Amino acid sequence: IHTPSIIQMIFTIVIIVLPVLSLFLEVLRTQSKRWKRIESDLNLPNLTERPLNDGTEVVPSEPKKIPISVNYHFTRRCNYSCGFCFHTAKSSYEAPDRDAKEGLRLLKEAGMRKINFAGGEPFLKPKFLGELVRYCKEDLKIESVSIVSNGSLIKNQWFEKYGKHLDILAISCDSFDEAVNKRTGRGNGEHVSQMERIATMCQKHEITFKINSVITAYNWEEDMSAKIAALNPKRWKIFQVLPLDGENTGAGAKRDVTPFLITTQQFDAFRSRHQHLPCLVPEDNSKMQNSYLILDEELRFLNCTNGGKEPTESILKVGVSAALDQSGFDADAFHERGGIYDWTREAPQKPTACELPPSL
Repeated sequence: IHTPSIIQMIFTIVIIVLPVLSLFLEVLRTQSKRWKRIESDLNLPNLTERPLNDGTEVVPSEPKKIPISVNYHFTRRCNYSCGFCFHTAKSSYEAPDRDAKEGLRLLKEAGMRKINFAGGEPFLKPKFLGELVRYCKEDLKIESVSIVSNGSLIKNQWFEKYGKHLDILAISCDSFDEAVNKRTGRGNGEHVSQMERIATMCQKHEITFKINSVITAYNWEEDMSAKIAALNPKRWKIFQVLPLDGENTGAGAKRDVTPFLITTQQFDAFRSRHQHLPCLVPEDNSKMQNSYLILDEELRFLNCTNGGKEPTESILKVGVSAALDQSGFDADAFHERGGIYDWTREAPQKPTACELPPSL
């Protein structure tokens, strides 16, 4: 009597339930892969369970810290005298070539995907800088290699020899009024024209061009829209001037940042004035302070959590992982400020990334 009902149930399971169950399992598999990618990118704890020593319990494994993007300030020397500088010439030490390369190798092994060379002014040592750029790209195969410079010492010969190894060149420019630049210590009156020449050289050598601007009491009311649009950088980063104990404020500081300080409201006013530019990347003090991994001239991370720069032990001495534990680096803040982006020269370029809309 019940045979047809049983057959119908089996038929229903085979035809309807099994495909649904299969689809559900495929969704779980896809989401699991997606979560692992997110876990890797965001540096989250590994949530895969692992047995304890006796094999009777399971606990989450410890998070693995990864130095995805590192800023290596290999020199503190500079040919400019910016009054607000937060990385001043407190030391003349510069690591020898072999130590610098060993440190970079260790960082790559620890998961570094992007290296940014800064100073001081890195082009005070053009050959040393060029060889590190080449080493990172050719030998270590690092995904992105970039430089931040004031631009005053860059020569076309450097581009001819090392340009093919460089993904991004960022030039620091705080104003398009040369009187303001001279007043703040940014050059001798030819800063903007030199930056314009460098933008042309970057285009010729297919290097991504970027501009960094520190917003201070001297420039927060300036409208830079037309000039930035004409230069058309892929990214224009604006930073609220940052006080750091021992660098530009407090005991032992080589600069006095006080005359340059602005409020968050003043920074927001500058940001709002330029928010129509798609290349704009604004960072106030809260976004900046602990979201950058800064490696100093002695290959030590600099911990800024207490308002100054407290060096960790050198990565050459204790390794990258141990130094990272001392660094105070906030990985969440790094991701929240957009620390990962299209940072290779092979990434799709928007030729009108910062051009003004036709109506403006």
